[in-house]
Amino acid sequence: MIKETVILSILLILGSFRFASAAERCDRACLVALMDQYLAALPKHDPSGLPLAKDVKLVENTEKIPIGKGLWETATGGPTNFKIYAADPDKGEIGFIGVIEEKQIPTIVSVRLKVVNGKIAEIDHLVVHSDGKPLNPNMSKVRPGLLERLPKLERVPRDQMQKTANSYYDAIVQDNGKVASFADECQRRENGGISTNDHSQTPGEAKKDDFSAFRKMTCSDQISTGVWSYITDINHRRVFAVDEEMGLVFAYSMFVHDGTPRVMKITGVPGITERPNNYGQFNLPAAHIFKIRNGKIYEIEAIGYMAKYGIKNGWE
Repeated sequence: MIKETVILSILLILGSFRFASAAERCDRACLVALMDQYLAALPKHDPSGLPLAKDVKLVENTEKIPIGKGLWETATGGPTNFKIYAADPDKGEIGFIGVIEEKQIPTIVSVRLKVVNGKIAEIDHLVVHSDGKPLNPNMSKVRPGLLERLPKLERVPRDQMQKTANSYYDAIVQDNGKVASFADECQRRENGGISTNDHSQTPGEAKKDDFSAFRKMTCSDQISTGVWSYITDINHRRVFAVDEEMGLVFAYSMFVHDGTPRVMKITGVPGITERPNNYGQFNLPAAHIFKIRNGKIYEIEAIGYMAKYGIKNGWE
């Protein structure tokens, strides 16, 4: 009888622990609401109403800064209609790519929040500061595929989603599009510009653009041409959020370009056999959101900016 009583007490304690853990867990809706709260606070320049951990850390464009600095000083407007969320309740992570206002100018940003015990413990800002030019028109409306919940029959295990997203970077470094699982209709956009599967150019526009032939190609075929061989490495890869409900994976990475002058050999493109590597020496901090259906990448939304060669990500 005593043994049964002890066992019952243990089960009740474990049950209470599981209940408390579930109650403290921030689900997808909770994470999205917290991101919205954070983004709304930025242009008010007032973080006091946010649930920040005492030792919260903020990195903006690879620099560690205090809360209240950086975008907290320059943001002047909250998100426009262009906003994509990738939320991972299991890890307490949420990533955002969208458009806000900085100094009254539309600006592309990515924000990452890590939530621990209901508090924001880590923050990343990746800001593509305006160069004075209007944003690409594609930054006015999100592609439907990135906003649609994924039917359960099209979902794959989260570890497979993570591997599929990471294989994208491997494919670029290896100049082999077959390394990654791309759907034929996969389209990549970079700061709004369509860089694969773009068939919208007129013949006149194509003549002005020496990348036109590559831009029309599939994600896989384009990588295999070797056109990205000037990218020396892609390191500091951090896959933060695996959003199983939406089929999205959110990641940060660092594209490294050592600028070594050389001729890049091109294959698989009629009339083009080589291109000069005259891009120079720089790093490119980037944020990506991948849409993965049936284990294949269908949409890629990427943002990034040119930075000093050799920089780290601010979290070392």
